[in-house]
Amino acid sequence: MPDQLTPVRRTLRIGVCGPVGTGKSSLIALLCRELAADWQLGVVTNDIYTDEDARFLRSAGVLDADRIRAVETGACPHTAIRDDITANLLAVEELEEDFAPLDIVLVESGGDNLTATFSPALVDTQIFLIDVAGGGDVARKGGPGITRADLLVVNKTDLAPHVGVDVDTMEADAVAVRDGRPVIALSRNDPFSIAAIKHWVLRQLAEHRSGDLIPADPGPMAPHSHADGTVHAHAHTHGHEHAH
Repeated sequence: MPDQLTPVRRTLRIGVCGPVGTGKSSLIALLCRELAADWQLGVVTNDIYTDEDARFLRSAGVLDADRIRAVETGACPHTAIRDDITANLLAVEELEEDFAPLDIVLVESGGDNLTATFSPALVDTQIFLIDVAGGGDVARKGGPGITRADLLVVNKTDLAPHVGVDVDTMEADAVAVRDGRPVIALSRNDPFSIAAIKHWVLRQLAEHRSGDLIPADPGPMAPHSHADGTVHAHAHTHGHEHAH
């Protein structure tokens, strides 16, 4: 048991959110590869009825398998990161207890759309991903994650020539809607952009430890109606730090 006069260092919890296929699991794998040699990490993934994302990360060998936990939500994945965070909070706390002291826990949301955000009661800071394959106009369309997440990542920039997207324009659009919040255009083939996101994470860790990091709420998810007439405050999925 720690001395009563010694403050307990709580793990920095980082949420990683974004639509299906934007590269959330790949980003977490990248961060684990970049950070695991120097920092103690854990990962919690979210899926509806599977642990596929957790199995992907375990097979990638980025962390010891026991440091990667899966939450099967049984319902809309974003409900478990915002409306009822109990399962995720328990998974995070179990990781922190089993591998104390951890430095960072990365919490990956299930596949969501542009309205999904984490509860600030679950994570201290959050990354929202969009990717160039989703279309060059995605950033302009906005949404709580795009406009107000702590970091917006425009991912898979190396694919831009193949999908007819101008990365500079897409990044400029993202910067324009974010009111000064950071944007990183990321490619796993670009060491400079990888260094930029690693630097962002480590700065969050430093601010967290100094007490200067205050979790912000990007905002609620948009309400929508089901066929039975019930209204839910989330939406189902249907599909400035420059790194240049």
